Amino acid sequence: MSWKTALYNYVHAKNQAELEGSAAPLEAFVSDSAYVRKQDVKVRKLLNSYRERDAQLLRGETKLRLKGMKESPYGIIADIQLHRFLHYRIGSIEHQEERIESERVIIESRAAGWQVQSAELLQSEKQLAHSGRSFHQSENTSFLDAGRSSPSLPYINPSIRNTGGMESVHRKIIYNRPKAVQYAETWWQTPNPRYEYFEVDCTNYVSQCLFAGGAPMDYTGKRDSGWWYAGKKGHQELWSFSWAVANSLHHYLARSHTHGLTGTEVKDPRELQPGDTISYDWDGDGRFQHNTVVIGKDANGMPLVNAHTFNSRNRYWAYKDSPAWSERTKYVFIHVADEM
Repeated sequence: MSWKTALYNYVHAKNQAELEGSAAPLEAFVSDSAYVRKQDVKVRKLLNSYRERDAQLLRGETKLRLKGMKESPYGIIADIQLHRFLHYRIGSIEHQEERIESERVIIESRAAGWQVQSAELLQSEKQLAHSGRSFHQSENTSFLDAGRSSPSLPYINPSIRNTGGMESVHRKIIYNRPKAVQYAETWWQTPNPRYEYFEVDCTNYVSQCLFAGGAPMDYTGKRDSGWWYAGKKGHQELWSFSWAVANSLHHYLARSHTHGLTGTEVKDPRELQPGDTISYDWDGDGRFQHNTVVIGKDANGMPLVNAHTFNSRNRYWAYKDSPAWSERTKYVFIHVADEM
């Protein structure tokens, strides 16, 4: 058996483990028992999250892409990208959820053949939620180039400009929810090259979706006010904290504005419509670390969302299967204003 066959067997076993809600299928293909135990916790959380929705998992499929590999003294280290498809049913209606996962897999050469030793996520929702803290702390700093006065007019990358841009903030604009959703569907899997891509990209992605729906930018030239993305000027990307930082976008949407992008907090997620947003406070400490955009509803009338960082499509809004989720997690449901 080749190392590639061992890798394929491992991915197939991951699919089976999710359907069964047990890591038992992995035991024959992974030698690290500690890794198998962690996977057992993960798949049980996933199965419980579906049971809470009265949803039945039907099947899982995975497209495997080898991103890189190198030989080591004990075998192969392979970086892979998994495009995961989860098919499930609520009542008589079938749904499909998609996720992109990147892993580093260690495959050992043994006397009996190749076997996966262990694997680790290259992007973990829990790790990224905490790795963004140093980035969030910079929210109190001034404009990117603090030694220079802010420009009187914005520099706008013409490739991202739309008719709902900054030049029209003083006239009423109807938020185009289908366009926001269309953008969310187009760019959920890969970043739009017209924008900067962040290591923690969830809020940048949601802002792009809002802008695609016609939400007008509120350009101030200051990073800690307004909601804007100005494009690249020289070697710098210019943007406001509210455009790219989860906590800042949440507070910007929740505040009342006389014109431009604004939202209203609602209590029940069923009240949300496609094009609305959800903010996530994983630790329950009042600071939001994640944002998603609503793209539809499941058979129970509950929101399904798209997101970046840990790229997901048609994901159930509650994220209870995420390693970042805890009993302290709080949500805020934002209904984006239809008229701006």
